[in-house]
Amino acid sequence: MNIKPLGDRVIIKPLEEEEVTSSGIVLPDTADKEKPEQGEVIAIGTGKRLDNGEISPMSVKVGDKVVFRKYSADEIKINKEEVLVVSEADIVGIIEQGI
Repeated sequence: MNIKPLGDRVIIKPLEEEEVTSSGIVLPDTADKEKPEQGEVIAIGTGKRLDNGEISPMSVKVGDKVVFRKYSADEIKINKEEVLVVSEADIVGIIEQGI
């Protein structure tokens, strides 16, 4: 996949979590599920242009696993792969491993 988002937009590959009911039944991906709120950053824009004309650097980088606001993402399909486009402002945090 080759896409370069503009401005402060971020392209995210959603993280698929296997959902298991309390009785141990694994729900397939085809089951009606909520929109994902976590994903891996696969591309970032250059940053937000400030009022003074400077560009604010992005807080995330490619490879970061992030949590974003529910329903803030736009879904697009590129090369038969569904990805999410979110504004950097809608990313609430970076998931750090080992904490």
